[in-house]
Amino acid sequence: MTLHRLLMTAAAALALAGPALAQPAAAPAAPPAAAAPAAPTMSMTIAPAGDIAATLKASGQFTILVKALDASNLTSVLKTAGPLTILAPTDAAFNALPPGQLANLLKIENATQLQSMLTYHLINAGVPTSKIQGSKGPITTVAGKPVQIDGTGATIMVNDASVVGHVAVSNGDIYAIDKVLTSGGAAAAAPAPAPAP
Repeated sequence: MTLHRLLMTAAAALALAGPALAQPAAAPAAPPAAAAPAAPTMSMTIAPAGDIAATLKASGQFTILVKALDASNLTSVLKTAGPLTILAPTDAAFNALPPGQLANLLKIENATQLQSMLTYHLINAGVPTSKIQGSKGPITTVAGKPVQIDGTGATIMVNDASVVGHVAVSNGDIYAIDKVLTSGGAAAAAPAPAPAP
């Protein structure tokens, strides 16, 4: 009988202690947050100096572009309230054009062709990097033709040009690119050699 009481007392003690010993169920693990796209790799630093036109000029890395914008009467557009985005070829990008192509574009009689080429580098909207990172697709330029922007990799690409620098300024965004774009969708290429006679 004593043994029976001991077992009953032990069973009652366990029944009372059970809730205290029970471990709370672990909360289900939260699903991992989607990883934010990595910041793009850029090798050029551009300091903002007011609007797009002033920043390009103050940078010293876009002297050919500034000259071309002046020659095509587009500098005043880059001083407007915006927002605008310019895909700005660096001096090195312009210097990589086939021999004579830049000089030919800067001739007065080719002003329309120069303006058409430059407006293909201009977007009539602000395009911050936050909208580009992790996305890919076309954006229509002022020339009426789209550029393909790809922000899914370590380097932002515009057609086949790499973005080497970015700065947000008072009236939009400047993306420094390493190639001059053509409306055909690829960077400017050398003309095909003439066939041998």
